[in-house]
Amino acid sequence: MDRTDQRLVAALRRNARAPVSELAGNLGVSRATIRARMDRLVANGEILGFTVILKGDHDGLPVRGVTLVATEGKGQTGIISELSGFAEVRRIHTTNGRWDLVVELGAETLAELDHVLNRIRLIEGVVRSDTSLYLSTRQGGTVRASSGS
Repeated sequence: MDRTDQRLVAALRRNARAPVSELAGNLGVSRATIRARMDRLVANGEILGFTVILKGDHDGLPVRGVTLVATEGKGQTGIISELSGFAEVRRIHTTNGRWDLVVELGAETLAELDHVLNRIRLIEGVVRSDTSLYLSTRQGGTVRASSGS
C-alpha cells in the first residue's frame, strides 16, 4: 500500500459509507482513482470487509477498563468460570506471555469497579493483576468518551 492507499483506508475507517466523490475530494484524486484503489484493495485482500458501529457496541457503562490477570496451576478454567459470573465482566480473553487472561470490565462507578477488582484478586489461583481504565475509545477514526457520549 502506498501513501494514497493508506490515506484512503484511514478515511474509510472514519466513515466507510462516505461517497466516492467525497473521498476523492478529500484525497485530491479522481473518483475513478478511488474506485480502482478500493477494488484493488479488496481484490488483494488488504480490505477484508466494511463494518458498522452500533449504539449497542458501546455498553454505556461510564467506567470501563481492562484487567490483566496472572494465574497459577491448572485452575484457569475455574477462574474463567468464576469471572463469568461477575456482572461487571464484559469479556474474558486467554492470552500468552506474562499475563494469562485479559478481562474487560464495565461498571457504573469507580467504587463498583474497585469492588470487583478486589473480588478478582481474591479468586483462588489469581496471583497478580494489573488494571488500566479506558479514558476514551478510538474506533474508525472517531473518539468516543468512556462516559458513553
